[in-house]
Amino acid sequence: MSHPTRRDTLVTILAAMAAAALPSAGHAAEEDKGLAFGPAEPFSFDTLKAMAAENARKPWVNARSPYGAILDKIDYDNFQAIVFNKDYALWGDGKGGAPIQLFHLGKYFQEPCLIYAVEDGKAREILYRQRYFDFPAKHPAHQLPDDIGFSGFRVEAPSQKTDWLAFLGASYFRSSGALDQYGLSARGIAIDTALPDATEEFPRFSHFWLERIAGVEDKVIIYCLLDGPSITGAYKMVASKDKTVLIDVDCSLYPRKPIKRLGVAPLTSMYWYSETIRKRAIDWRPEVHDSDGLAMWTGTGERIWRPLNNPPSVSTNAFLDSGIRGFGLLQRDRDFAHYQDDGVFYDRRASVWIEPKGDWGKGQVQLVEIPTDREIDDNIVVYWVPDEVVAPGAKLDFAYRLYWGADEPFPADLGRVVGTYVGVGGIPGQPRPPGAVRFVIDFRGEAVASLKRGDGTPEITLSRGKVSLADAYPVVAGEPGLYRAFFDTVVEGNEPLDMRLFVRGKDGRALTETWLYQYFPAQSPV
Repeated sequence: MSHPTRRDTLVTILAAMAAAALPSAGHAAEEDKGLAFGPAEPFSFDTLKAMAAENARKPWVNARSPYGAILDKIDYDNFQAIVFNKDYALWGDGKGGAPIQLFHLGKYFQEPCLIYAVEDGKAREILYRQRYFDFPAKHPAHQLPDDIGFSGFRVEAPSQKTDWLAFLGASYFRSSGALDQYGLSARGIAIDTALPDATEEFPRFSHFWLERIAGVEDKVIIYCLLDGPSITGAYKMVASKDKTVLIDVDCSLYPRKPIKRLGVAPLTSMYWYSETIRKRAIDWRPEVHDSDGLAMWTGTGERIWRPLNNPPSVSTNAFLDSGIRGFGLLQRDRDFAHYQDDGVFYDRRASVWIEPKGDWGKGQVQLVEIPTDREIDDNIVVYWVPDEVVAPGAKLDFAYRLYWGADEPFPADLGRVVGTYVGVGGIPGQPRPPGAVRFVIDFRGEAVASLKRGDGTPEITLSRGKVSLADAYPVVAGEPGLYRAFFDTVVEGNEPLDMRLFVRGKDGRALTETWLYQYFPAQSPV
């Protein structure tokens, strides 16, 4: 599967400022009165939908900048050398609205987008001017012509000392969330991800319309026009920042051609290794990941936790459902000592939960895991795939809310998984059974905090093989409230082994969420 690395698409969101080229002679005489705007034009979400529908009836045109040879010189270092002058931030006048700063085109962002400001039903394009930016005298951007466009934008706190939302590259966007630390990303749509007989497409947001809410500094309305070889789309996003960053998304999608795999509400993250399996770890840090698991709340009400993997080859898992209530990629482990990273702070990375609005019907949550041996690759993708056929002429509407927080927003009254460990099986102090592997799952939560030995029974299902030495009990050492389940199995063959476990109480009710795991014998500790 072809996919951009973190450096190629999003690595510069935190540090990079927007940039620009030299002005033309006509602009040189223009009086400096802040941002320059084009003429006002009527605008509404209905207008945007009509535009997307019309575009779907036309052939796709590659909008890559014709100045690639120059943009290639604006590499990672040169991109960071360009600084946006905050005096020219949209809505940076203190009169309300979250200040907006702009990003420049560069080596990794060569497709320009147009950005408009909306007020009272009228939209005006923000025109590029050199005065918005500061960059070194001998910077490659000097070689670019005027009006080359922007690559994206970011939403700032009122002080403009920190930002909390950024759109940059393809249809990627991400928030620093409740803990003010950027991590995983969302996308507008995913097309043909991880298909063996198709190349993944990365549609882009080609136009943005930004609208402020009078007197509100932590909320912004973002309209986006999606464009790609196989699809167009109209998006309305209402983003707000409080303790949690919320983004309400309404989108209408218009296929240009048949699409084999349409991924709705996609999330992209990084998982190198954790406490589960360290066989592939070559770094000194105990754990390195932006997210450590996929959480799901099914249409039947089951709560599921699936720890992430760094598999030996590309792996795609589908979780069938109807009326999905929510899913997300979470960073549950918030203990700094488990990461020891005082530079990028993986313990603070945002968790993202997706809450569908309305009934999404039948479909599946798909999880794609891609092998990696470094932390700069976005090797985890998750999205919803509807059952309905995606063909030209169709119109697909979806609405959902993204929660960028420290945890899932709707915790269940169940013990939740806080650790998954894999090692050699058998009874300590006795000869180990040949080929036996042990799986240990730790739970915490009010539902299991006061359990005694014998109060719960682990219910275990394997796709093959037999279970032995299974048990569940409260851990008396360490911090109170930990409840542990474990089992052994002898893994035969090289195919992945799928596992399912939850703890059942004496009354027959589930005491914990359901733990799902896929084990690869190639990563066996024995």
